[in-house]
Amino acid sequence: MRASYRRRDVRWWHTLSDGEIAAVVAVVVLGVWTRRPLLVMAIGGVVWMAGLRRAVCSAAAVAGLLGVAASHHAWAAVQPDQLGAFEGVACLVTDPAPVNGVVVAVLEMDGERFETWARGSPRRRLTSHLAGECATVVGERRALTGTGGRRAAVRHVVGGVVLESVGDWSAGGPVDRASNRVRRLFGRGAGLLRSPDDALFAGLVIGDDRNEPVTMIGEFRASGLSHLTAVSGQNVAYVLAAAAPLLRRARPWWRWMFTVGLIAWFVALTRFEPSVLRAGVMAGIAATGVVLGREKPPARVLALAVGVLVLVDPLLVWSVGFWLSVGATAGVALLASRLAAYVPGPDWIAIPIGVTLGAQAGVAPVSLLVFGSLPIVSLPANLLAVPVAGLVMLYGLPAGLLAGALAPGPLSGVATLLQVPSGLGTRWVATVASLGARIEPGTTVALVGWVAVILVIGCRVMMSRRQPVCEGVG
Repeated sequence: MRASYRRRDVRWWHTLSDGEIAAVVAVVVLGVWTRRPLLVMAIGGVVWMAGLRRAVCSAAAVAGLLGVAASHHAWAAVQPDQLGAFEGVACLVTDPAPVNGVVVAVLEMDGERFETWARGSPRRRLTSHLAGECATVVGERRALTGTGGRRAAVRHVVGGVVLESVGDWSAGGPVDRASNRVRRLFGRGAGLLRSPDDALFAGLVIGDDRNEPVTMIGEFRASGLSHLTAVSGQNVAYVLAAAAPLLRRARPWWRWMFTVGLIAWFVALTRFEPSVLRAGVMAGIAATGVVLGREKPPARVLALAVGVLVLVDPLLVWSVGFWLSVGATAGVALLASRLAAYVPGPDWIAIPIGVTLGAQAGVAPVSLLVFGSLPIVSLPANLLAVPVAGLVMLYGLPAGLLAGALAPGPLSGVATLLQVPSGLGTRWVATVASLGARIEPGTTVALVGWVAVILVIGCRVMMSRRQPVCEGVG
């Protein structure tokens, strides 16, 4: 009796279905979003009335209340403790980015984050430095108000700072020094490509899109390819694939430790962007499932990752980039294979189209609500650009680092040769984005195009369901 009870008591959560996991995570997200404990309890009651097990309903209610508490704490933490004059050490939280003649960066001062739009001497003093590096600064801290203040708060920024002077610099902590050495080394390798391909190459491989021209950014958005310059699961998968020959040599738990460490290193290298956080946590959960012998489907891993992330950082619930990443991943995990089955043609055409359609379906709600558009040209553009961009990501990181180590120097010619494939692939992706932006029709035509796509898939579904009946009658 005792052994039987212990099995039920300890392992009940292993029997949770994917739908039950999704229900718990949905309650957590709603708790973070609304910050209303009574509403969370009411939702828990609705979930119980819908027929879910009492243990699942209790878990959803408790997790939702944790989300409410975490959300209140997170919003309280983005209220500035001190404003006014500042003189002391400030550390860069983000890499300084050039915007319309100024340099934008987030600085940490006395444990709080302040955003600066630096001009003049402070701009020149910030330009060549990277996140994690610290300097003595003099400035004036001010509160942020209105919608700009709320957008900044979602990034844990509590105010703005007007810099008067920037003094001597220090290199920061060990992790910062290591990641910055790699980024500078990669930057030298990327610099061997012609402009603006060098900026796009950095965006494709490590998500560093600071130096991309405004026109290029607009073309990628208009063609539905902007996700390529946001580091995501594809980048993480390629890094793990490149390290696979070494990882396979290790024993299971050592392999798990090295895998998680490599994921953490890449997340730090790419500056903890919401999309790479989602991808990194998913990869960590998947690796843990493998070593424990409890591999789970991608949709379940995604739900667990979302639940963990919004409890650790509730402000991610207000991040558009986070939800675009989650939506695309959910669309691919839940719809890609199903849609591919209804796409006419061989698998080498049907599968990429299914993946593209699934991803577009996943991002559609957020894209339409936030940006008011969903480019129809994104279908052919993704089919043409994504495979090449994947090759650039896979080849580009080791090639960029090796080229950066060889140049400048007597082997700079070899470094340039190494980057020829990177340059060709990057130029192809840029050309697809440019052409896609030019041929993207107006909103009405795009809407008609999406309706046509939905009708074609719908007809294929209906035909596949009728086919067995017709065969039986014949």
